[in-house]
Amino acid sequence: MKQNSFFSLKMLITQCVFLFVLTGGLEAQFFNFDKTILEDIADHRSANTTDFYLAISNANNYVCLRLPIGIMATGLLTHSTEIKQRALYIGEGIMVSSLLTKSLKNIVQRPRPFESDTTLIPAEMVTGYSFPSGHTSEAFSTATALTIAYPKWYVIVPAYLWAAGVGYSRLYLGVHYPTDVIAGALLGAGSAWITYKVNKWIQDKPQNRLANMF
Repeated sequence: MKQNSFFSLKMLITQCVFLFVLTGGLEAQFFNFDKTILEDIADHRSANTTDFYLAISNANNYVCLRLPIGIMATGLLTHSTEIKQRALYIGEGIMVSSLLTKSLKNIVQRPRPFESDTTLIPAEMVTGYSFPSGHTSEAFSTATALTIAYPKWYVIVPAYLWAAGVGYSRLYLGVHYPTDVIAGALLGAGSAWITYKVNKWIQDKPQNRLANMF
């Protein structure tokens, strides 16, 4: 299972890079697709809606950081090993997602939409590379980890609604292409799933680990 988990991690990175290479290979078609969506969203911006999506986007890092800390505090207060393990797992998934996102950004080095085309006016000025979306990656990692740790509809629905809102906010603000957001969502969800598999393997008894490798 350990080998399969690491192979899955390698495959996830390869798929994200392949997605960018594919869009690069079909640059005209995909750039027009990305640009059309961003232009359509920008045409329907309003001051109140922009403030709303700015708030969601800016709150994302706070939510992703405070959530596992809050769950860990609950585990410590209730002396629950299970809750503490869930908190660690959620935090680990977010860290893996962040590390992979930063690595891919430096490898791909895709410019922001407004840097590639000055006609695309952002609602927020940001720096750094565009592919994949770090906010979206962290949000979907958190949502997927929560879903695995607490598989209840009243956890799953709000978690993914929040993640989708974060992803859309990056499009609305004009700081990411749709393909950046899609790749970020896949990367985040995949990071949480792989982290879960690795944690499950570690928690297995030593004799079961050997058996699971074959």
